[in-house]
Amino acid sequence: MRKNLYPVLLLTFGLAVAAILFFKKPGASALPEPKDRTGRLALGGEWVNTKASMQGLLAKLRADPNDQKSRLLLAEAYMQEGRVTGNHPYYDAAAMELLQQVLKADPESFEALCCEASLSLTQHHFSQGLALAQQAQALNPNSGYVYGLLTDANVELGRYNEAVKTADKMNQVRPDLTAYARVSYLREIFGDMPGAIQAMDMAVKAGYNGLEQTEWSRVALGHLYEVSGKLPEAESYYQQALALRPNYAYALAGLARVAAARHDYATAIKDLSLARATVKDYAFTDELVDVYRLNHQPEEADKMARESVAMLADAAKQANDNEQLGHYTDRELAYAYLKTGELDKALAHAKIEYARRPDNIDVNETLAWVYYKRGDFKEAQKYMTVARRTNSQNPVLLCRAGLILTKTGQVAEGQALITKALNTAPYLNPEVEAEGKKMLAAR
Repeated sequence: MRKNLYPVLLLTFGLAVAAILFFKKPGASALPEPKDRTGRLALGGEWVNTKASMQGLLAKLRADPNDQKSRLLLAEAYMQEGRVTGNHPYYDAAAMELLQQVLKADPESFEALCCEASLSLTQHHFSQGLALAQQAQALNPNSGYVYGLLTDANVELGRYNEAVKTADKMNQVRPDLTAYARVSYLREIFGDMPGAIQAMDMAVKAGYNGLEQTEWSRVALGHLYEVSGKLPEAESYYQQALALRPNYAYALAGLARVAAARHDYATAIKDLSLARATVKDYAFTDELVDVYRLNHQPEEADKMARESVAMLADAAKQANDNEQLGHYTDRELAYAYLKTGELDKALAHAKIEYARRPDNIDVNETLAWVYYKRGDFKEAQKYMTVARRTNSQNPVLLCRAGLILTKTGQVAEGQALITKALNTAPYLNPEVEAEGKKMLAAR
């Protein structure tokens, strides 16, 4: 009799569990929690205050799941935390989940649409970001913020004249740090380096010292001086940013580039390694490839090159698996595969990115350089012509253009561009510098 009792008890227990699950009312979905910062990012009072703010918003949402204002603020906080930590896979997904809930409750939430547009641009889903920004603009055509989103999307899609119009509109509506920074970027694209420096200086002065956005602008100002061949000024701005925001990874990377330009590779490796340990950004790993090669450490360089590819390929897979969320990284992958010598893969990813935004000058430069490395100089010249259509004076672009022109028989024009680039800032790209010097020596 006891043998027959156990199946009956199990059946009764199973029915009871099923009944509880069936009749239980669906509750609010679990809220994404912030992840603790680690290492140097956890030092100082910023993380304490940031975490307290996010936990406060979570408490409000637990008390009132219909509090869409707190949900939107939490999404914005997570987007900023992703920017600060570099942990975009987690925080972007968390922010998107929150924003989708806000938009489900209010499909015409201007703020949520703007945040979703910004998130799409961060993920390099530029066409999607443009469509969302245009949708938000229709709801509120007097917002400076939405014109900033439109500017970013137009720039990345290669619609530069339209980007100028939206940036001008943004500065009319809301002249601030973000507006001046966009003007600076556009001036740089059109070859006006003094004007770009002036506008970025205005952006820095419009911000609050120590805030991430301000120090990002200060680092960007330093980089404009770096690209202009003025290393002492660049170094000064990187040092200022690091002093005002200790452990700021992008300032450390800037100082590393200055050190590498001065052949102090040990310091460059130290600073880049510290930046890499602080923030998850493949760019630091990619830059280490070059510095290790310059320092005659080929095994370390190859290790970093493989890590760069792995980081980018993982992000690309996530984007391919989820059209709404996931970081498109094909342009970056093209360059990464060039460093590992995988030219077919480099071309494949350059073409994927070109299919998304064929008018963007940076994408055309990438495809041109991949064709150059493959020895197809005629095809390289076709894309380089598009890459130079805005008259950008970036020395790396000019040197690559000069190399391609020389290989296609336009020797005088090509070598003039190579000479100009090397006289301005030969240190910006070690591989391009070496090829440029070799080409000039062969005259």
